[in-house]
Amino acid sequence: MSDEHDQISFRLMTAADVGVLPISHQGEPDTVRQRIADLGASAMLAFDGDQHVGQLQFRRYESGVRSPHGLWDPLYWADFVGHAPALPAGTLAVFCYHVGQRDDTDARDPQYQGRRLGLRLLDHFLDWASQAGFAAVVAKAVPAFRPVMLFMGGQPVDVYRARGFEVVASWVDPELHAVVKDKHLVPDGVTSEDAARVSCCVRRLR
Repeated sequence: MSDEHDQISFRLMTAADVGVLPISHQGEPDTVRQRIADLGASAMLAFDGDQHVGQLQFRRYESGVRSPHGLWDPLYWADFVGHAPALPAGTLAVFCYHVGQRDDTDARDPQYQGRRLGLRLLDHFLDWASQAGFAAVVAKAVPAFRPVMLFMGGQPVDVYRARGFEVVASWVDPELHAVVKDKHLVPDGVTSEDAARVSCCVRRLR
C-alpha cells in the first residue's frame, strides 16, 4: 500500500519483523509473536523506501486493564479508568503512534513530522481492521495541543470523530496534568486541565 503524495508505504507488522524492526515499546519478542498469531499483526508500519519510519501499535482490547506504571507503560493506552463502555469481543485498542522512528530508541526524525504520517497509519489500520472482521476499535484521544501530542504520541478527539468514532467519555488525567505542568507543555491561553484532558473514543465496525 503506497500513498500517492510521496514514497511512504504502509504494511502490517508480521512475525518475520520481530528481531528486525523496532518492538521495544510493544513488549518482549515472544509476547509480540503471540499477539501477531492472535490478531494477524501487532502494528501498522510506515516505510520510506526500506527504512522503518513509523508505526501505530494495537492490541486486543481487554476490559478493566490498568497500567502498572501510569502513562510510562504502554498499557496506559488501554487503561480507561472505568470510562470505557461495554465493548464486544473482537475489539482492538489503539496504542501509541511512533512517527519518525528509525530505530528501537525514543529518538524521532523530525523530517517525518507534519506529513500526516500518523493519520495515514490510522487510516490504513482502520481499513485493515474492518476488512479483517474485527467488531470495534477503541482509542484514547490526547489533548489537541501540539507539544502534548508530540510528547504523548497520540491523536486528538477531532481526528477520531472525523473517522466515525464516538467520544464516550472525557476526563482530566491527573498524572498527565502533573507532567504537562512540569515539562511546560501547556500552551499560552490554555488551562493545564485542558492540556491534560483525554477521551475514550469508540468506533463500531459491525
